[in-house]
Amino acid sequence: MSLDRAFEKRLAGIINARAKGVLQGGLKGVERESLRVTPGGQISRAPHPRTLGSALTNEHVTTDYSEALIELVTPPFAHTWQLVQYLADLHRFVYTNLPDDELLWATSMPCAIKGDASIPIARFGSSNVGRMKTVYREGLGHRYGRVMQAIAGVHFNYSFPDHFWPVLAEVLQSRESGQAFRSESYFSLLRNYRRHGWIVLYLFGNSPAICPSFLQGRKVDGLEPLEPGSLYAPYATSLRMSDLGYRNKSQAGLSVSVNSLDHYVRDLTAAISTPNPDYEKIGVKVDGQYRQLNANILQIENEYYSFIRPKRVTRSGERPTKALRRAGVQYVEMRSLDVSAFDPVGVNQNKLRFLEAFAAFCALRDSRPIENPEQDELDGNHAIVAREGRRPGLLLLREGRDIKLRDWATEIIDSMRGLCELLDEGDAQRPYLNALELQEEKIRDVALTPAARSLHEMRTNGESFFNFALRMSKVHQSYFKDLLSPNSSRQEEFAAEAAESIEQQARIEASDTLSFDEYLARYFAA
Repeated sequence: MSLDRAFEKRLAGIINARAKGVLQGGLKGVERESLRVTPGGQISRAPHPRTLGSALTNEHVTTDYSEALIELVTPPFAHTWQLVQYLADLHRFVYTNLPDDELLWATSMPCAIKGDASIPIARFGSSNVGRMKTVYREGLGHRYGRVMQAIAGVHFNYSFPDHFWPVLAEVLQSRESGQAFRSESYFSLLRNYRRHGWIVLYLFGNSPAICPSFLQGRKVDGLEPLEPGSLYAPYATSLRMSDLGYRNKSQAGLSVSVNSLDHYVRDLTAAISTPNPDYEKIGVKVDGQYRQLNANILQIENEYYSFIRPKRVTRSGERPTKALRRAGVQYVEMRSLDVSAFDPVGVNQNKLRFLEAFAAFCALRDSRPIENPEQDELDGNHAIVAREGRRPGLLLLREGRDIKLRDWATEIIDSMRGLCELLDEGDAQRPYLNALELQEEKIRDVALTPAARSLHEMRTNGESFFNFALRMSKVHQSYFKDLLSPNSSRQEEFAAEAAESIEQQARIEASDTLSFDEYLARYFAA
């Protein structure tokens, strides 16, 4: 049976089960990163605003790599509109509390940078857990440079609804629909996301150009001047996800299998326990100061850069691999999304609806194990779409044979139509089908892609990437500051959470009894 036939049979089985709302109600969440910058577009040197709470303990407003790289985290919601509304309310709260008319940078690629020293590493207080988070970031800076860590993204977290699993188990003729089955199904999704996830870069990539300061004087093949004062790859979709960003050579030799939960945990565990000679040269604790948590290939699991991750909420002090082994996969985190310069919250409902349907597509497709030759092919597809995805007639590799990106993308869209119909069940507005049709238009007309739109704006206005991003940042700032009727009760809720988070950090710091050396030893021995 061909892959398409297998998918069609499974989709027909889901439809014929006549389970009402079988795909509806999956839980969705977003993590949106953004640099805080001055009104002139320089990275803020001010500490994380105290009125936003503790970056260590506030679940919804925290920081990522840098003290200036804010991260806004939504809870999971069953409906996309609820998620986007919550994210908008979070942005309103942040803008109300940013000092000195600061802005949230509107793009993934950072503003004008004056080298690594201009990027302050995030601080999380004096507790052992807070110090560990800061030392981890020190290590990232030594290993990859701080400039790369200033890149921002949007992560989409998704889990299928509970009522979906028994139906899927019956369609697949599985004897069980419990946690082992769910984990196995999520890993099927992960493998197919590796196979087809390049389409996310094409449809939503929005980083075709950079500020020359990002390269710190380096020459990079394939980049051309875009006047005034920018560099770009003429057909790029997402330089963020290219060899310039998170697909750099630093982890090129690291292979983490998604053929099963056991393989995934095995490979990550090996990476966080195997010394790396280059990192040993950096040193771990030098003159009494930690430069990194350890000198292994990865300091901790989160250092592994991937397009998508299997996730499980961890217990206090629990490592992610231990949580996965303890209780299996709870949801997936899709990490390929660039920040959208055209959306005040960095993302929109149509994009999230497409990704929800795409998750179902990946879960239902036949998903044989990925061996090394195929993984090389898949990595190549992602790399070329990131750098040249808008090139007319671009060819990708599928099972060793050339196929036009446009033809393959059209096949994916066509396959997703039935899934969108299931997600739209009972809704005359057809939001999921509408979202799919918007993406189909981008495949027919590359000028509609976000990357092409950004370049068109720069050329039309005679703007550099920097000035384009700064202008959009100010547009977004005005949008949130000028809201006529902000959600007052939610703003009060955020303020209360911020105050409580500061008290919680103080309690954590007061309760520490171990030295930091002992704390680290216990964490890695657990």
